[in-house]
Amino acid sequence: MTHRPPGRLARVASAMALAALLSPTLSQAGEQEDRLRTRALASTCAHCHGTDGRAVQGQPLVHLAGLPQDYILTQLMAFRSGQRPATIMHQITKGYSLEQLETLAKYFAAQK
Repeated sequence: MTHRPPGRLARVASAMALAALLSPTLSQAGEQEDRLRTRALASTCAHCHGTDGRAVQGQPLVHLAGLPQDYILTQLMAFRSGQRPATIMHQITKGYSLEQLETLAKYFAAQK
């Protein structure tokens, strides 16, 4: 009996089986990458607003953690447009895309 290499159908079936096995892993890796990217973005706010949006007690800085997402985004957009006066937030918000500001609002709203 001679050994024949697997036919095209067998190779495709093997590839699909492998993809099915790896799919959750790839999905989890993508989710982990998104979480890390979001935390890195949010860490730029930590100097003033504290780690994860928890400002230091007794300081005159806004505690972002747990505020409603829509409220946070509205305030960020108001800083960006100049509607809300600020010492530095109007400059900072102009450096972020709308998608990044939405991500920040969602992240801080989820912190409890």
